[in-house]
Amino acid sequence: MLDKLTMSAFEGTWLDFALRDCGINAFIIVGVATEIGIEPTARHGADLGYIPMIVTDACSAGNEEAARRSIESPMFAGDALLTDTETVCDVLRKRSRARSA
Repeated sequence: MLDKLTMSAFEGTWLDFALRDCGINAFIIVGVATEIGIEPTARHGADLGYIPMIVTDACSAGNEEAARRSIESPMFAGDALLTDTETVCDVLRKRSRARSA
């Protein structure tokens, strides 16, 4: 677990080092405040060369209009992939089945 003190989970934490050490080049992001933490983390991750995947129906917002803009902005810029919980769960289930076969 990493304590996040800034808008981006990458700033002031070991997250970038941990992901790189594990050879991870993409991450799934969900959370409480789309407009405060999710978008800044996704953008920062993209700037660092990661592929952020925002699970839009697993993010909440303090301000719905700001959250809508926070989803539209990285989608327009191509900074992140947008998906939903059902799709992520389906992909992870298929991957788990393939590994156990």
